Amino acid sequence: MDRVRRMWALFEPVHAVTYFAPQARARYEAAGLRGYWRGYFAGRAAAFGPVGPGPVHATFFGFHPAMVRRALPDVWSRATPADTLTARLDGARAALDDVLGSVPAADVAQAAELLRAAAERADLAGRALAAAHADLPWPDDPVGVLWRAATLLREHRGDGHVAVLVHAGLDGVESLVWRTAMGSDRQVLQSNRGWSDDEWDAAAARLVERGWLEPDGRPTVAALTARDDIERRTDELAVAPWRALGEPDTERLAALLHPITTAARVYLPPINPIGLPTPS
Repeated sequence: MDRVRRMWALFEPVHAVTYFAPQARARYEAAGLRGYWRGYFAGRAAAFGPVGPGPVHATFFGFHPAMVRRALPDVWSRATPADTLTARLDGARAALDDVLGSVPAADVAQAAELLRAAAERADLAGRALAAAHADLPWPDDPVGVLWRAATLLREHRGDGHVAVLVHAGLDGVESLVWRTAMGSDRQVLQSNRGWSDDEWDAAAARLVERGWLEPDGRPTVAALTARDDIERRTDELAVAPWRALGEPDTERLAALLHPITTAARVYLPPINPIGLPTPS
């Protein structure tokens, strides 16, 4: 499971340039998706086609329903899903191209090949977002393949994580309040997911009643135990691509990804809602 967590920390920043790089924002705006959240919701949801807010709220998890409804289905009147997917890939490719100059092209190509091999071995049953992205055509360039593979793997892991949260009995806002109790930044999570102070405090009260929070907001032993179990189960559900790829190729991929990930992290703010660990 340590290998699974390490691989996530290596491929997630490659995917995440689509959220934070100015090149990505520029491509969305050029396609007609002005405003950060229009690009975010359209970009992630476009693999579904011109979908409404219901499936997006369900699969993205954690977002206030009203926040999703403000974006969908309005975004499809501004850019088609096909145009959105093109803008998303072009923006991510441009962002990575701008920071990978010091990484040998042969290493990028090999990393893309191995990451794609892992992504194509992902089990997709019950994983709607990952399955939607798996249906998209693969780009014909190494940087595009690298980003597409990272995207498929992160949605595969995310789908599994949402399933584990639901199994643990957490709704979207409760999962965020619980993460904040573990050390995440409330201001970042609450503002980025659209919950009011009253809704946040009500979720905290439910977690106190459940025995997961102390009245002052500190996590209880039960909450800490649940965190370890949820993270363990998330890793277990994400292991299939790496088991299929095999240990030698996974270790080779990790070595290839390290300088790529280090370069991509230049776009990530130090405090972000993704929860990426500090690189070692």
